[in-house]
Amino acid sequence: MARVKTGTIHRLPSGKWLARYTAPGGKRFGKTFLTKTDGNAWLHLQYAAISDGTYEPSSALTAILFRDYSAKWLAHRKVKGRELAERTREGYQDLLDRFILPTFGHRLVHTITRDEVDAWYDKTAKETPTYRARAYSLLRSILASASDDGYLPVNPARIKGAGQASRRHQVRPATLDELAALTMAMPPRYGLLVQLAAFCALRFGELTELRRADIDTQRGVIMVRRAVVLTNGGFVIKKPKSDAGVRDVAIPQALMPMVREHLLAHTAPGPEGLLFPSRHDPSQHLRQSALTRVFYPARKAAGRPDLRFHDLRHTGAVLAAQTGATLAELMGRLGHSTSQAAMVYQGVAAGRDALIAQKLSKMIELAAEAQQA
Repeated sequence: MARVKTGTIHRLPSGKWLARYTAPGGKRFGKTFLTKTDGNAWLHLQYAAISDGTYEPSSALTAILFRDYSAKWLAHRKVKGRELAERTREGYQDLLDRFILPTFGHRLVHTITRDEVDAWYDKTAKETPTYRARAYSLLRSILASASDDGYLPVNPARIKGAGQASRRHQVRPATLDELAALTMAMPPRYGLLVQLAAFCALRFGELTELRRADIDTQRGVIMVRRAVVLTNGGFVIKKPKSDAGVRDVAIPQALMPMVREHLLAHTAPGPEGLLFPSRHDPSQHLRQSALTRVFYPARKAAGRPDLRFHDLRHTGAVLAAQTGATLAELMGRLGHSTSQAAMVYQGVAAGRDALIAQKLSKMIELAAEAQQA
């Protein structure tokens, strides 16, 4: 049988043959076959159909390299109608570059098989469980979109539970005495940062984007409206992690003297002045790496070398729960929003957050009295 000159056919590493042709409109289609003869026969049928006007592209899959499709996927990916955050996009690109593209980047999407995905997953066993799970989850999502877009018949990434990793770091909340010791061991300009991270359960990016105008000292409230993340292109100010992240958080009254002192001594000037600016440049955000240099020695001095800064937020959630706060009230204070808890979040009782802050304040006062005794 003569070879179709307007199509191409070549052998794949699997031993199968890939036949491809250009359809009317310039779109490239392809299909795999067990033999070269079958591939050539199929190409003849496609061009015969094009010639007599009966051509239908539904019998073929669009041929596209995985690296090209993944780049398009990453550029246009949306979650709940929103574009990916820059930090998330960078994280996905890192996973692609390190774990996925070396194996699948040169492959045509529709030729990737389940056996090959399984083999790749087994090969990544030497990686940390978290990275392995994230890489698999990303590969599965990309291939699922490719299937929806008609680039392959079914998603070959079908290992149950492979996209989940068990939590290795077991968070042990800090005690009130440990929080006091940690705060005392920190430089004065960062003492309030520790206290608000714990007793107001704020995220690092929420804390470091706070401005003077976000602190209502009359009501004793922090108005969380923005967050900041550090990307390869520098600091990016954005909305909090979820819609529920836009919230007012009541400050325990016992912390208000410390808040006022910090505003006078350490906050950049003006209503837009950063509450916790960079030590070297008041107009710049505090980097987590800069905080780490003083936080690690301080946590060691407090007897908690295992404590991460984000664990202070977990500590805050536990302490707030100990005041008798309901799940809905905790979600409101922490700015959590999930599909399971969205309806519960709507039931947060007005004024209850202030009551939680009052009870937290009482905890702080009792701990301070015990230290002085």
